[in-house]
Amino acid sequence: MAVNSEFVLAGPLDAAAALVRLFPSGEFWRSVGFSLIRIAGGCAIAYLLAVPLALIAAALPAIRTLLQPAMSAIKGTPIACTVVALLIWFGSRNISAIAVGLAVIPGVYFGVLQGLDRADPRMRDLFRTFNAPAPVRLLARTWPAILPYLRAASQSVLGMSWKAGIAAELIGVPTDSVGERIYQAKLLLETADLFAWTIAVVALAWLFERLALRALDATWPASAKLALRFRRHEPEGAPVIKPSIANKAPILTASNLVCGHNGIASSDPFGFHLRAGDIVCIEGPSGAGKTTLLNTLAGSIDPMSGSIDRGHGDTAIAQVYQDIRLVEELSAIDNVMLIASAGLSSAEARKRLEELLPSDAIDVPVGALSGGQRRRVELVRAFAASSHLVLLDEPFTGLDAQARELAQTHILAHMEDRAVLISAHDATSLDLPLDAIISVGTACHAGSQTARP
Repeated sequence: MAVNSEFVLAGPLDAAAALVRLFPSGEFWRSVGFSLIRIAGGCAIAYLLAVPLALIAAALPAIRTLLQPAMSAIKGTPIACTVVALLIWFGSRNISAIAVGLAVIPGVYFGVLQGLDRADPRMRDLFRTFNAPAPVRLLARTWPAILPYLRAASQSVLGMSWKAGIAAELIGVPTDSVGERIYQAKLLLETADLFAWTIAVVALAWLFERLALRALDATWPASAKLALRFRRHEPEGAPVIKPSIANKAPILTASNLVCGHNGIASSDPFGFHLRAGDIVCIEGPSGAGKTTLLNTLAGSIDPMSGSIDRGHGDTAIAQVYQDIRLVEELSAIDNVMLIASAGLSSAEARKRLEELLPSDAIDVPVGALSGGQRRRVELVRAFAASSHLVLLDEPFTGLDAQARELAQTHILAHMEDRAVLISAHDATSLDLPLDAIISVGTACHAGSQTARP
């Protein structure tokens, strides 16, 4: 059936003409401004509530359990029912802001929570081991972990926010809103104006989503740059310890220590001690438990039995892991400064990096560097951090002979009075003045500490 009435169905040209007529008018922009402020405000409030709630819920299972049914209920409630209830309680003037907030919160909350659940635990251990302050962890570890999930959620909720906001205005009909203009067009059978306002809403929603997503994308790696301003203050008594030569201060003592995974021990009980200035090698074949021992000493894994006595009470630890753990989007200098001692200047950090890297590799993202170069960045970071004990898990893997020699020279130059515990397949491969060797092996399932001849 053909429809030949602009009152029933306006044609494309009629809708375009109406949009051209409305666009320059003050009434059009006043209505757009009214709705935009409330919809954008509702979104902003929803994000400011949902992100912290997700962070708290991820850290506290009881809060997560409590919030789960509430968020699910908000997510499943029809927007029309929500708006009618809100009209009774709050009136129509700001109804769209509240409706948008309620529509957006669940999507953002569940998206951020999913990102936190899937965050890389290796980076969590890195920042915990180096005792990075909470703002640094939030900005340099947590935010990049949740950002992809937050962005995916935003692609859904930002467009939906305009649907919810305009729907709320159509029901509440607040004066000067876009919803009121659409409602008036319906009452007066001005279908050309109705379609013109609909086109405007679709365009505004698209533009709002594009701008918001671009702003969200710009937060990384900008947030990590901001994290550099929150470098930790100097811990009491670190990094430099001043023992006497005759009686070096104890750093760590392990007694009857048994390490392992999932209830399976990697060794029989054994013990050893580290003192300030010691360089000790953990020697053993692959699978002997060297990495497990280092991670146990760092606190990433609980010992199965025995005790670890840290002579300084809260011994500060730095670590180079077997796998590379860097903030890939940041440069070498930024990775070092993110963890570095508060007393270390950027110029000094750059000087240390130049000992191991070409100068043109220092200011590019570490993701663009070779594996050996990235390993050297980790080594500089470990000795730039404020610590009493440095744990090195096969730190020379992937380095050629010249780079290995430079790395070992760097360790000796910057260890100061720290203790250094380094793992290797064969202690004789190290050109370092070892104070002791801890031998571990899967055959004997035992550890023993011997002085080097």
